[in-house]
Amino acid sequence: MLSCPGRGAPYNGATQTRDRNGHGIWNGPGSAVRHFVPHRVRDTGRIMFILGLTGSVGMGKSATAQMFADEGVPVHDADAAVHALYEGKAVPAIEAAFPGTTVAGKVDRTRLGERVIGHPDEIRKLERIVHPLVAKVRDAFLAEAQRAGAKIAVLDIPLLYETGGERLCDAVVVVSAPAEVQRARVLERPGMTDAKFAAILAKQMPDAEKRARADFVVDTSRGFDAARAQVRDILARVAKMPNRR
Repeated sequence: MLSCPGRGAPYNGATQTRDRNGHGIWNGPGSAVRHFVPHRVRDTGRIMFILGLTGSVGMGKSATAQMFADEGVPVHDADAAVHALYEGKAVPAIEAAFPGTTVAGKVDRTRLGERVIGHPDEIRKLERIVHPLVAKVRDAFLAEAQRAGAKIAVLDIPLLYETGGERLCDAVVVVSAPAEVQRARVLERPGMTDAKFAAILAKQMPDAEKRARADFVVDTSRGFDAARAQVRDILARVAKMPNRR
């Protein structure tokens, strides 16, 4: 498993406030597509297999996503896609719908959050702007991966089950760890409190339910080498699985 206390990068964005489809409103990583080794996963003989990747806060999902990328699998980061849209194509429409929530050509996530969080009608208005753009980015990623000959592509979606995102996938990987490990990781983050942690968990499907629904589970409590071995085993098994879509 991925024992990551003290490693902030794998968990960047995990404490975001999210809309109903699991997209971050406050923060997000920088790039929607993780760097991958393009020559290592290739196959022109079958339709590309789409693997969903999800996990609750503090479980090590981001580090696991990078492990898939290290194995040559293109990985789409849904949070990063939203982050990029908030600095680009979504800005004019968001400013028009929520005046004063953009600064210097970018969405101010704090201001936007103050306008929409706790207001279902406003959340739906934001979703009508953002979701079609997110879908275009995701579809473009999948189309490019398919054109490049990728055998497998990963969709990294934080609230995949909560939003029905598993319907896009041929199989789902849930990243997990014991509750005490999760708690210790999350509470190490700057500014994190027990109350904030509880609020985040309240918005997420329980880890036990995610694991029960998953096709594969990566346990991240035993270190990076063990997690990487699990990722490689999943890829070997997926290579023999039929597409479900």
